[in-house]
Amino acid sequence: MSLNVFLFEFKHFLRNKAKLFSYLFFMLISIYSIYNGYKIMYQQIDTIVQINNKQKFEILHLLEWFDNENKGPQDKPWINVEDPYWSIRYTPTYVIKTPSPLLPLGVGQSEQFGFYKKINRWSSTYDSDMTEELSNYERLINGNIDFSFVIIFLLPILIIILTFNINGLEKDLHFHKLISIQNKKINMWIINRLLFYLILLVLSVDILIFGTAILVSGFSLALFKLVLISNSYLVFFFSIFYFINKSSKSSSSIAFKMISVWLLFCVIIPGSVHQYASFKYPVNYMTDFLDVNRKKTYDIFKLENSELYPMLLKTYPELIDSSNTSKTPLPNQKIRRSISAIVNQMNIDAANEIELQNENKNKLIKSYYFINPTSYIQNMWNSCTSTDYYSYKNFRFAIQESVDIRNKLIVFEMWNDQKVDKKVYKQYLKTLK
Repeated sequence: MSLNVFLFEFKHFLRNKAKLFSYLFFMLISIYSIYNGYKIMYQQIDTIVQINNKQKFEILHLLEWFDNENKGPQDKPWINVEDPYWSIRYTPTYVIKTPSPLLPLGVGQSEQFGFYKKINRWSSTYDSDMTEELSNYERLINGNIDFSFVIIFLLPILIIILTFNINGLEKDLHFHKLISIQNKKINMWIINRLLFYLILLVLSVDILIFGTAILVSGFSLALFKLVLISNSYLVFFFSIFYFINKSSKSSSSIAFKMISVWLLFCVIIPGSVHQYASFKYPVNYMTDFLDVNRKKTYDIFKLENSELYPMLLKTYPELIDSSNTSKTPLPNQKIRRSISAIVNQMNIDAANEIELQNENKNKLIKSYYFINPTSYIQNMWNSCTSTDYYSYKNFRFAIQESVDIRNKLIVFEMWNDQKVDKKVYKQYLKTLK
């Protein structure tokens, strides 16, 4: 590493307005993207606080009914909270995906997917409020941009602007032979000049990441993973560009080859892999799921109680031990109120098919990571900020678990003729949470 070459490149960088302004513009975009992520994170946090406060208020209101020996709201005399069916139905339950402290560094799809879900006995993991999706490119058009997009797609362009004339300008002006005489190890001369920009960008990106951590999230293993990912990504592109600078015959040739590399790794390969994956596993419009929620659900309601009862026992075999199952005729109201549990099981079966198709598509994309490093970096980055597919998959599983618990609690408490008082209701709250 030559200090003289570093000083020369530093002066060249400051005097070259195109390079200096491009670097400053990149830094401004990066800061704006982090600020945008910061706003999104705190909007979600504020919403979660409001949800928790609303939930506490509704629960306290219901507890007052027990204290005042009221059976429900005065304008709805048919409601009786001493009946587990009504006390559980009136208990507000939410499943919340708490935003990652690193969200400002990678918004991903968090602005398009729901981060909370109010649970009732008819809820499912693919309700309309859970499946809205917008690509990052559309978000960019709408004025929103996140830091991961800046690093993965825009940073390589900045590298091209900063380095395209290294060993190319000298050849353009025909004094590269003079450089060869002064620097016998021409390859080290190129490396030293590239190292200046590598160190500049590594420090710049790391300062942005650590600065965000100091102000917002604090230090964590995921944070250091982001640093490792960004630095490795920079080294990857600088390594390729070194060979281009070394072998090309002019600045225009270097620039053309660098842009071609960027297009190849950031546009053509990711696009081709995703196009192939979409061809092999077409976009799932959830027709099976919609069929369950529409036609099949309507068909369930049309069934006789004698037909519903075996389906209920198939869902909950242990229900056979209930005292009500031996009664003749069967309690019709209990069966009708248990339909949501049957439909929930149908929803689970349909959702599992969708999850399996999604998983197969993801496995196919992963199998091409060796030629598609950009998608690998993007997925790794989103994983660190908890905005990737698997973070939302875990969120959907948490929703399904909450729906299962709610339906099972209603069915068993109802079929066991449980009378609800304040003590029993507090046990319900623990179970539902």
